[in-house]
Amino acid sequence: MQEHIVTSFEEALDSINESLARMGGLAEKQLADSIEAITRRDRALAEQTVASDKQIDALEVDIEAQALRLIALRQPMAIDLRETVSAIKISSDLERIGDLAKNISKRALAVDQASPGRAMQGLERMGRQVLNQLKEVLDAYAQRDNDRAMVVWRRDEEIDEMYNSLFRELLTYMMEDPRTISLCTHLLFVAKNLERIGDHSTNIAETIQFLVTGEALGESRPKGDTTSVTSMEYPTDAETPTQS
Repeated sequence: MQEHIVTSFEEALDSINESLARMGGLAEKQLADSIEAITRRDRALAEQTVASDKQIDALEVDIEAQALRLIALRQPMAIDLRETVSAIKISSDLERIGDLAKNISKRALAVDQASPGRAMQGLERMGRQVLNQLKEVLDAYAQRDNDRAMVVWRRDEEIDEMYNSLFRELLTYMMEDPRTISLCTHLLFVAKNLERIGDHSTNIAETIQFLVTGEALGESRPKGDTTSVTSMEYPTDAETPTQS
């Protein structure tokens, strides 16, 4: 009887992990497609990516229901409880990543002109870095590799620095040529969505730390986003934009 209960528990946990792996794969694809849609101004791909978000939402609901049922019926302890709780937390982060990727695709539908200067190249580079972070942290979760997860956690500051650079560049374009304001505003929102996806990847890394070690991460998360305290001095006709 006891063996039957253990087997049933393991099967239920395997089912949750399979759903989570499928959700992670969908989130990766949705992010990759949204980056492709905005950088190539591909309206068809953008519309497809927006529509695909429903699959991720449905999986989050299913994973949470499975996990709560498992907790209620089996009352797991120690590592088994951490596995179950971690699945709920990670599915929540993946659902938010899906929403943010969908938002990027919506911006792609609104962008109908080429970006000024090298802004789109910077955005594409930032997108690739964020996508790589997501892939790495999901692989770390699949392997229960805390060291690999901590590499992702520490590299979040690189994404923040990319965002800071794009933020300043796009503001400069808007001040130099008011005709770019609409486009640059859309691109600023895309950059911010990518930065937030990076944050959710570090959330997953922190969850892996808890899952593997049983302890919450004691360090403060490294952050390099300074845009909330950035001000721009508007130039006179004889001046160029400066940051203060």
